[in-house]
This record gives sequence, C-alpha cells and structure tokens, in this order.
Amino acid sequence: MSQQRATITLRVQPNARRNQVLKFEDGVLHIRVATPPVKGKANRELIDFLSRSLGVSKGSITIDKGLTSRTKVVTIAGLDREGIMKRLGVAPEG
Repeated sequence: MSQQRATITLRVQPNARRNQVLKFEDGVLHIRVATPPVKGKANRELIDFLSRSLGVSKGSITIDKGLTSRTKVVTIAGLDREGIMKRLGVAPEG
C-alpha cells in the first residue's frame, strides 16, 4: 500500500496576531503564523500549526522549497490534497 502524499504551495504571513488559515486561491494556500521570521521560528511554528490542524505528526511535514521565503512548497505525508483542504476548512478550487 503506497502512502498518500500531497505537495502544496503556501504563502505564509509571519508575525500575525494569531495562527490562521486564510484562504486557498490561485493554487496557493494562504496562512498566517504568530511568530516572527527569526532563526527559523516561523517555519517551526508553521509545521507545528499544520501538524495540529491536520492531525498528522510534525515529521510527516517537510518544507521542500522556500525556507527563507514567504512562498513555500510543503509536502505532507499521510493525506491527499482533498483531505488537507477538508481538514483546514478551505474549499479546493475547481
């Protein structure tokens, strides 16, 4: 049995008032994290927030591209794209 994986593009706004999923638009998931982008703190907070929101382990989430950018490509093991959108409460496009 092959494990499900989904790769999604995120647009992350650090230093927000609270962690929040905003919307899914033009193929990009927009997320706010409450941590400033200092020494990888916002990336760690993003992974922690996604892990809790999706009900997957932190180890199943990897940032493939954009470690120092607001636009990131993230792979999540254990869920498909539809499952991710459903758990985050955003409507997939299409």
